[in-house]
Amino acid sequence: MYDIVISPPIAFVILLAVCAGLIGLSKVLAARGSDAERKLNAYACGEDMAENQAQPDYAQFFKFAFFFTIMHVVALMVATTPNGITPVTGVYMGITALSLFMLFRR
Repeated sequence: MYDIVISPPIAFVILLAVCAGLIGLSKVLAARGSDAERKLNAYACGEDMAENQAQPDYAQFFKFAFFFTIMHVVALMVATTPNGITPVTGVYMGITALSLFMLFRR
């Protein structure tokens, strides 16, 4: 019986039911707030904040996100290579270094 309860699908359903019960209980026990005129406005240290008209440019963000993704994949590959740095791993790291160079040269 214990093996069935700790199997992943059954454990997921049990924990899902427990979480749903806690959410329902917290909704019942939570204090009711009153609706105020400025309840949903952004807080800006007590002053009125104008709508933000800036359009962010994510071009720089994607370069750094791609850089960290590549570096994490390289670190994972080097860390999980069973024989240390082999010629294949060295070639892969060289190609990675070249791709990072091209990424930041553009």
